[in-house]
Amino acid sequence: MRRFLGITLLVFSILSVVAWKLGLNLPTISWGYNLMERTQKMPASFGLVKWIYGNVGHLVAVAWGLLGIWLLVGALASGGPNPITERKVKRFKAIKRGYYSFLILLGLGLLAGLDFLVVGQEALVVKSNGKWHFPAFTTYKEKYIDLGFVDRKDAELQPHYRDLKRELKDKEGFVLMPLWGYGPTLDGIDALAKEVDPKSVNYDGLATRLYDVHKPSEPHIRYLYRKGIRQFEVQGWDRENERVFKGWYQDGVLQKDSIEWSGEGELEDFLNASPVQEYDVSYPPSKPKFWSNPLGTNSKGYDVVANVYGGLQVNFQAAILFIPIVYAIGITIGLLMGFFGGWFDLIVQRLIEVLSNIPFLFLVIIVTQSISAKYMEGVGLYVVVLVLAAFGWMSMTNLMRTAALKEKARDYIAASRVIGAGVPRILFKHLMPNTIAILVTLVPFSISTLILSLTALDYLGLSGLPERYATWGKLLKDGIGQLSSPWIVTTAFVCLVTFLVLITFVGEAIREAFDPKKHTYYR
Repeated sequence: MRRFLGITLLVFSILSVVAWKLGLNLPTISWGYNLMERTQKMPASFGLVKWIYGNVGHLVAVAWGLLGIWLLVGALASGGPNPITERKVKRFKAIKRGYYSFLILLGLGLLAGLDFLVVGQEALVVKSNGKWHFPAFTTYKEKYIDLGFVDRKDAELQPHYRDLKRELKDKEGFVLMPLWGYGPTLDGIDALAKEVDPKSVNYDGLATRLYDVHKPSEPHIRYLYRKGIRQFEVQGWDRENERVFKGWYQDGVLQKDSIEWSGEGELEDFLNASPVQEYDVSYPPSKPKFWSNPLGTNSKGYDVVANVYGGLQVNFQAAILFIPIVYAIGITIGLLMGFFGGWFDLIVQRLIEVLSNIPFLFLVIIVTQSISAKYMEGVGLYVVVLVLAAFGWMSMTNLMRTAALKEKARDYIAASRVIGAGVPRILFKHLMPNTIAILVTLVPFSISTLILSLTALDYLGLSGLPERYATWGKLLKDGIGQLSSPWIVTTAFVCLVTFLVLITFVGEAIREAFDPKKHTYYR
């Protein structure tokens, strides 16, 4: 496994640099360079921060490469797998609930890593005027004119690829969209239309005839039905979306003396200008439409399926950043406290007590609200995660301190000192591996705490994350504010609870499998 991960990270490192040189955008692999592009647009900073802004892509590529080399060297040097570790893994697999939950989470992580290949509003492939284009895979944002549409009024604008796909359907062209062709955010849907037959179902409500079913926000005629019969006011609009017709229905009959007509041509021609099929048109938040938008849209017109996927990506990105920071700080400080004790231990404990008594929520609010919106637009998620990590390491430190106090009195630590091992080697080569059960067991629960914190902050509107970040907290808040559209809050609640339950199952299985009372080096 370590060898596979090492090779994968090395390949990622090389591909990310090659893609950057060629101006390509690859899912997940180009993440560091995409972040570098955003940070370069942020206000100028000084010193080290400015240098990091301009080189974050290179730093990520180097970090991947070094980590891959370290894993490969460790795998080659360690020889065969540890029999105790094999027994722990075997026991973990035997706990089916936790093992299957782990596989589901692993699958969700891989799905989130596919990024715009799965969910996105940019086309993967476009064939137009005999030429092939790959908009989603390039850092350059194509315009209509780049695709060969020179005579369009909007030739200098970025294409709306879902509309372009319909335009090229009957021509010598081709558009391949992602598996789900909607952006998680900043891709509003004006309205959704669902076919209805008012007379056959005793329909109550509005029913609309459309010039184009793909543009339900531009109606032709809108009727009002009561028990399948047209009643009361009827209105009509021309193709420029100007209202030109108005009338009144009584028991399914249009009252001639109520007709108001201000359009061009004959009223009869206007009434027959669209197909007779009628639709239930819903504006954001729009009702679910089974085939195209099975979870509907939220109050901003964002497709809920795509929004949920964006929230899943945010959770995984936050966890990948949060866990290494928290564990690196917590493990290091905790081991040093337990190993050295004395004044160092007392000083750090007093520091932890001070930090733990600072109102965490208020500090997050102050930090996120005091940072410029331009900075938050570029690195908003990472700022929030770093603030959470600044307080998340303390519980880990206490656990590692306790483990170090216990382990440092054992004979193998004394033997290490006798043969001349230095403090870093004793701490990280001998002492830490014997506390691995604590570390592995706490990872799932740390991720659960992080996700709950992010969700809570976004629900309260205090995270400061810009609109382009799709989070489940925002979706939950939107759903609570739109209880007449229950699909929003239901989706957010089910996704959040399911994700946390899966993580909890994994954590319980790991805790059982790595229980030191069942597996120990000293039995």
